[in-house]
Amino acid sequence: MNTAGTADVPARTGLDLTPFRGLRYDPDRVGSLSAVTSPPYDVVVRPDGLLHLESADPYNIVRLILPQATTPAARNEQAADTLHRWVSEGVLRADAEPALYVYEQRHDDGMLQRGVIGALRLSEAAEGVVLPHEDVMPHVVADRAALMRATAANLEPLLLTYRGDGAARGTAAVVERTAERPPLFSTTTEDGFRHRLWAVTDPADLAGVRTDLAGRQALIADGHHRWATYLRVRAEHPSPSPWDHGLVLLVDTARHPLRVRAIHRLLHRLPVSEALAALAGSFRVRTVGGALPDALSALSEAAAEGNAFLLAGDGAFHLVDRPAPDLLARTVPADRPEAWRTLDATVLHATLLDRVWGIPDVPEHITYIHDTAATVAKAERDGGTAVLMHPVREEVVRDLASQGVTMPRKSTSFGPKPASGLVLRRLGP
Repeated sequence: MNTAGTADVPARTGLDLTPFRGLRYDPDRVGSLSAVTSPPYDVVVRPDGLLHLESADPYNIVRLILPQATTPAARNEQAADTLHRWVSEGVLRADAEPALYVYEQRHDDGMLQRGVIGALRLSEAAEGVVLPHEDVMPHVVADRAALMRATAANLEPLLLTYRGDGAARGTAAVVERTAERPPLFSTTTEDGFRHRLWAVTDPADLAGVRTDLAGRQALIADGHHRWATYLRVRAEHPSPSPWDHGLVLLVDTARHPLRVRAIHRLLHRLPVSEALAALAGSFRVRTVGGALPDALSALSEAAAEGNAFLLAGDGAFHLVDRPAPDLLARTVPADRPEAWRTLDATVLHATLLDRVWGIPDVPEHITYIHDTAATVAKAERDGGTAVLMHPVREEVVRDLASQGVTMPRKSTSFGPKPASGLVLRRLGP
């Protein structure tokens, strides 16, 4: 329980963010802080990206979030043993006192994102405090839950957003004021982002953040499976307990708007030739010349007029758009808002995958990849089909979430995502 600066905090009707003793790398025990970080577990492109991260430093966080062994049970046991060993050896050290952590990501392209990392009290979607916007895959939740039970830790923060009023007061004031001080550390990762982290321990600042957030609502920007994992594992522990909270990064998008990118699909067992042949008479198909950026520009133009997808994997790019209205009427459920029915992800899953191509949404058939070039490269190498998507606007996501309507899984990619490995949260001894 957090006791710092809570005397006059009103009853919780919104977000309840509390300090915790962060578990962080000792910079004297690792090659560099940038070498031990990783993208979130579901962004790592395996196996190439996994091997690259493992070779970057023997203590890279990927050994905890994506342990490698012959069975799931062995993987989770290995992660737990690794975490215990790193703590015992002093590679990871707990901070002396509970804190919230201000986290900054900055890039030379002008991107600046600041937010606050803390332990957020968990809530069901029906409570209207934390809004999901995507469905989840049960097998992924089961996998993450097993890892969390084994390690008794939140290994990487989720990314949540809320809408402040744009003024520098409350949480925003604490964040901006803290960012003027020397950070706990500063490091630049190979993607060009500079990361800085500060600890907030002042009781007045902690109380100010908690009071400000108490009336606010958050949207899950990234981490739906981990949030579902938090809820599942919480139900297994009598309350009150540390499992009542989960590690999150909260970003005020009124001050720091996120970028929204698409998540692409790699269809392992469907060659491009077969995919295109099945579309005859139901979609317009055109081959687009030029390199990947040119093809993506063509996709963007087509998406402004309606549903559009870009298929790749045979050395060319094929623009697929203008679905037959009668096909959509037969395949897209009519009991959802129009904004949901017209989503590219909805049409992809309800019409193309389920009906036209007959592909089940299981890992043996579909992989979800954030990196566009990597999706195309893997499709060409494996003989499959890359389905490249156009991103959804954040306003559409938030509007649907506020209505309690979830989008098809992996519909969006908000970013920049917090790097994994900068601060962890232990839930048990």
